[in-house]
Amino acid sequence: MVKIAPSILAADFSCLREQIAIVEEAGAEYLHLDIMDGHFVPNITFGPPVIAALRPHSKLVFDVHLMINEPGRYLDDFIRAGADLLVVHPEACPHLHRTLDYIKDKGLRAGAALNPSTPPQVLEYVVPLLDLVLVMTVNPGFGGQSFIPWVLTKITALKEILDSAGSKAEIQVDGGVNVETAGSIARAGATVLVAGSAIFNRPDPAEAVREIRASALAGVSSCP
Repeated sequence: MVKIAPSILAADFSCLREQIAIVEEAGAEYLHLDIMDGHFVPNITFGPPVIAALRPHSKLVFDVHLMINEPGRYLDDFIRAGADLLVVHPEACPHLHRTLDYIKDKGLRAGAALNPSTPPQVLEYVVPLLDLVLVMTVNPGFGGQSFIPWVLTKITALKEILDSAGSKAEIQVDGGVNVETAGSIARAGATVLVAGSAIFNRPDPAEAVREIRASALAGVSSCP
C-alpha cells in the first residue's frame, strides 16, 4: 500500500480549503504540513492557527512536520490545533526519546525526520516509539528542490533497521517526489510519498495525485 501526502507548502494559500478538498477527493491519505521557524531551516511558513483553521474541513491525516528548533516546547500547541502525527528532527531535538514519548502519551502518532546527511542509525534506540520515519531527499527549507538520488540507499538501509526490530513504522519520503521519481522511491521501501510542487503546480492536482500513486505502485510491482 502506497499512500500520498500532498504538501500544502506548494498550494495556493488564497484558496487553501478548496485545494485540500481536491486532493482529498482524489484519494490522498495524508496532508503534509511543513512548519518552519527560520532557524532550523532558512524559511518561515505557518503555525498552529493555520492547522486549527483547516482541521474542521478535512478528514485527512494531518501530518505535521516540525522543522523547528526545540520542538518539545511547542508540541501542545500543535496537538490542540488538530495534528494527528507529529514529526520531529533528531538534529534539532536534544531529548528525542522524551519528545517522542510525550507525543505518544498524548495519543498521537510520532515520527522522526532525517536530513539527507543524517544516518538512519541515529534512530536505533527509539525505534519502538516510532510510527513513521521521514527521509528527506532534499535539504529541508524550501519546496521545489531536486531529488538527491543517492538517498535511495538510505531508504533501503532504514527499512532493514525497522524490519530487523520488528517495527511497523511507515517510511515517508519528502523532496523531489514526482511521477519520474515515485517508482524508484517506492521500490526502495517507502510507503508514504510527500509531494508538493508535483501536485499543486499542476493544472489538475487530482490527476497528479493519481499519476504519482500509479508510478509508485508500478515501481513496487517491478521488485524482484
